[in-house]
Amino acid sequence: MLVEINNLLTADQVSNIQGHLAKGSFVDGKLSAGSAALRVKHNQELESGSKLMDYLNNLVMGALVGHPTYQAAVMPLRVAAPFYARYQPGMRYGNHVDDPIMGPPGGLYRTDVSTTVFLNAPEEYEGGELVINTSFGEHKVKLNAGDAITYPSSSLHHVAEITRGQRLVAVTWAQSLIREPAQRELLYTLYRAKESLLQQQPEAAETAQVNTAYVNLVRMWSEL
Repeated sequence: MLVEINNLLTADQVSNIQGHLAKGSFVDGKLSAGSAALRVKHNQELESGSKLMDYLNNLVMGALVGHPTYQAAVMPLRVAAPFYARYQPGMRYGNHVDDPIMGPPGGLYRTDVSTTVFLNAPEEYEGGELVINTSFGEHKVKLNAGDAITYPSSSLHHVAEITRGQRLVAVTWAQSLIREPAQRELLYTLYRAKESLLQQQPEAAETAQVNTAYVNLVRMWSEL
């Protein structure tokens, strides 16, 4: 399931983030790559462990984990601190599947859902599409600054080569309460129907039935 989250960050927040990234120190993205991704990863990432990283995480992750669409679609149990990636002309990230387990010793988590937050406008660069392989073919994603997309970490995907300008994104992963992607998709569909009914027909018997079905499916499928 691919879910877009529009206007996750405001224009002022995006401008603020861009200003801080412009002053940051970037390193070769291969330093954080797994053995398989090492061959195909050609980008740069903001050096970790700095106060700048903490500041950016408060902005980006604060907006993401608090967003109702993210909560409903991902149902996160654990969410990783993001990488801030920069792509310049000639850089790309070839076809890969995200590592199934990430995190430091004692803080490992399973990657169920990946999220890319776009931090600059699509007209500022050429190429750089996030291309996700789905059962319906390739899905190309190049969103507005401040928008995000979530997609299964198990999906084969790549970032097309940049031919002009610069691409800035934040990328993070989550372990979901609901391990199976098909179950998460069904729950998200049911959640949207439930919320619509609660707004339009809060006292109807059908609303209570849908809400009860949603709640008990979460109880049945969650890993807690």
